[in-house]
Amino acid sequence: MNDSLILPFTESQSLVVSCDNSGGIGLKEKDLVQVPYEVVGYFSFRVAVMECLAAGGSPMTVVLHNFCGDEAWEALKIGVMKGMDEIGLDLSITGSTESNMPLLQSALGLMVIGKLRNERVMKPILQRKMALIGRPLVGEEVMKQQEWIAPLSLYKGLCELEEVQVLPVGSKGIAYEWKHLDPSGEGVSAHIRSQVDIEKSSGPSTCFLVAYPEHLEDEIKLQSGSFFMGE
Repeated sequence: MNDSLILPFTESQSLVVSCDNSGGIGLKEKDLVQVPYEVVGYFSFRVAVMECLAAGGSPMTVVLHNFCGDEAWEALKIGVMKGMDEIGLDLSITGSTESNMPLLQSALGLMVIGKLRNERVMKPILQRKMALIGRPLVGEEVMKQQEWIAPLSLYKGLCELEEVQVLPVGSKGIAYEWKHLDPSGEGVSAHIRSQVDIEKSSGPSTCFLVAYPEHLEDEIKLQSGSFFMGE
């Protein structure tokens, strides 16, 4: 399952609309998590672009809905551009700022709009295996345990492998996303259950799931390194 909206607009192409929201994270006095707005922009972009790539989309543009104030706009853009640099993208950025009514807490909505070839169909995976890449982190953990955040470049690379399906883990946790990739219905493997909390929020998609045929396991392990946690 993917949270992106797919809108056919020609016989050969569709639009892919992916989004993310954050609230109470920023530099306002009443924010629950105090971080620079570059960080807020980066991680919101991260979530939305991961959803777009998971749907098979090619990102085209970014739309920011900024409720942090005029002074935050440039920093939010810098965070987005940092994410784009990680995966070799140069996208236009547009959006709007709520500047008439000051809010007590920071808030941001972000959309990534991409395009998708309608003929792109994922072939069934025989002898499917699954793995967790990265670890679920949320709130201040994201800043304190950055060594466990799966790199965007790794995510994009695995998305581009034939016969592989990749799905970011968000606020609903590993167990929720796992069932959308695992047709067996057996649930998350005992090994992964013993290592991480599979119900915990992964916040800004600090980890993701990958489903793949058995013959690609060595390649995925090689690319993922210490971030890999298999069944």
